[in-house]
Amino acid sequence: MAAPYPLTDDQIAAYARDGWVHLPGFLDEATMQQLEQSYMALLRRELPVPGRDYCDMTGGYDRPIEQYSILNVMLPRRYHPRLCGDAYETRARGVAARLLGDDIDVDYDQLVAKPPGKADAVFHWHQDLGYWPITADTRTATFWLAFDDTDLDNGCLKFVDGSHREPELRPHRPLLGSRDENHTLVAVVDEQRDPIRCARLRRGDVTVHHERALHGSGGNTSSRWRRGWVLAFRSQATIAQERALGFTHSHNDDVQVLTWIGAQTLRG
Repeated sequence: MAAPYPLTDDQIAAYARDGWVHLPGFLDEATMQQLEQSYMALLRRELPVPGRDYCDMTGGYDRPIEQYSILNVMLPRRYHPRLCGDAYETRARGVAARLLGDDIDVDYDQLVAKPPGKADAVFHWHQDLGYWPITADTRTATFWLAFDDTDLDNGCLKFVDGSHREPELRPHRPLLGSRDENHTLVAVVDEQRDPIRCARLRRGDVTVHHERALHGSGGNTSSRWRRGWVLAFRSQATIAQERALGFTHSHNDDVQVLTWIGAQTLRG
């Protein structure tokens, strides 16, 4: 079993202040190599992932996989159960409990990979809470594990410090004008005035962010990959409420739910 990550009081304070925190050396190289075998087996489709749970996050569903700009695998733990309870989950669970409380569990996980030379592999500015059903308890700690060194040239994560403390979510709009054409929402961010900070990570590092933290990432203009593994923890009560609505975070779900952004639209 993986030893607990030595989370410091300063790191806990940074998460509370900024809405995200960088935790260096979260997993050692031996563990990363083990996880990478499963990661690549899923990415190469050696392990089957049905429907749109394997897709291009830029919306190019009908293109050959070789042309995908953001390879996305939703719920890898569902399709490869050996990942459940692995070293990553065990360490992350301990940190999430320190940040949120003991009543938490894994809500969903996701593999996101930007191949080299994909300038259009952009994750637009957004807040996670805008995509999710309205629940009474929104507490979330979302981990992003780096399988490659990440910087601006290969599309590292960027955050707006302190955005989680704003009283309302930022306005979001559908990327293509209609969510029927593309699921992506884009939040309003002033890149000249908002306090944006880049998460430059080394392989084996993680970031952890709040459900209201504004974040996004640019395209990959480099000659190397940018591979990440998302693991999100929420309260057990919230997960149960989501599942009762039929919401599992799978792109294969056929369910319509009221999101925070949808509720704001109705109020407006």
